[in-house]
Amino acid sequence: MIRFFEALFFTPRWYHYPFIVLLFPFAMVYGIAMSIRRSFTKKKKFDIPIVSVGNLVVGGSGKTPFVIALASRYKHAAIISRGYGRQSRGLIEISKEGCILADVHESGDEPMLMAESLPDCSVMVSENRQMAIDFAIEQGAKLIILDDGFNRVEIEKFEILLEPSHIPNILPFPAGPFREFYFNRKYANIVAREEKDFTRRVFIENPTSRMVLVTAISNPKRLEPFLPRSGIVGKVYFSDHAYFQEAALQKILKQYKAASLLCTAKDKVKMKGFKLPISEMKLKLEIKDHIFESVDSYIKKNMKNKQQK
Repeated sequence: MIRFFEALFFTPRWYHYPFIVLLFPFAMVYGIAMSIRRSFTKKKKFDIPIVSVGNLVVGGSGKTPFVIALASRYKHAAIISRGYGRQSRGLIEISKEGCILADVHESGDEPMLMAESLPDCSVMVSENRQMAIDFAIEQGAKLIILDDGFNRVEIEKFEILLEPSHIPNILPFPAGPFREFYFNRKYANIVAREEKDFTRRVFIENPTSRMVLVTAISNPKRLEPFLPRSGIVGKVYFSDHAYFQEAALQKILKQYKAASLLCTAKDKVKMKGFKLPISEMKLKLEIKDHIFESVDSYIKKNMKNKQQK
């Protein structure tokens, strides 16, 4: 069922359209409700610059590597994530300026990847973003970066909205992949479109001649353009954010007679300690300078206003 809706959202075929028509009224109700929420929710202003990296489309749009690229430019920044898929609740400090304080089950895959990638930043997870912001300020943070924060309409912040290069279905959930109506992109300070404002660059670390792709990301077919033309002997898709068992992965290796498992960086953090041959798809974003310049300008303006108070 999950794969059916992923196809309906991202690669709809003729047989999906009757379902889209059936779900259209529910999508309109949902979209209107989200717009009313955005229009009437009172925003809370914090005494610290807050930058949100989010999207309107469910599933992966490059938020995690974008956050990593952005946060790597600053010291004493705190990244706050919901921590989707984590096996914990509440506010948990995942890392403090590079020192890892939790395991991947407590953090979830994306926050752990950010924590391991950013030695000068702190990472925390919390369902309550306002509580986490207060905690980060107490810990001495100079900048807050909200991972997947566009729908946190109760917080005043600088909004960066990421958009895929191609969107075949712009309807709200459940008839489409959008969390709100498409026109709500107007509320973003920056709309960064893939292939225009940022580009993905992928290379494979430790490639082998026989690799089986194993991944637990949303809409895994988006990896297709980055796979090598030869050497892939199979593809195994787990549900988004799923955790791996070493024995199960060993069976997959044997089943496909593969020399290594091919996975993303987000998958690899959940394979730590596994004695298995792993080939990793390394992803780096090339982001246009105008985005960094806009963020720097916002931070400087925020700091100047703070000094004048």
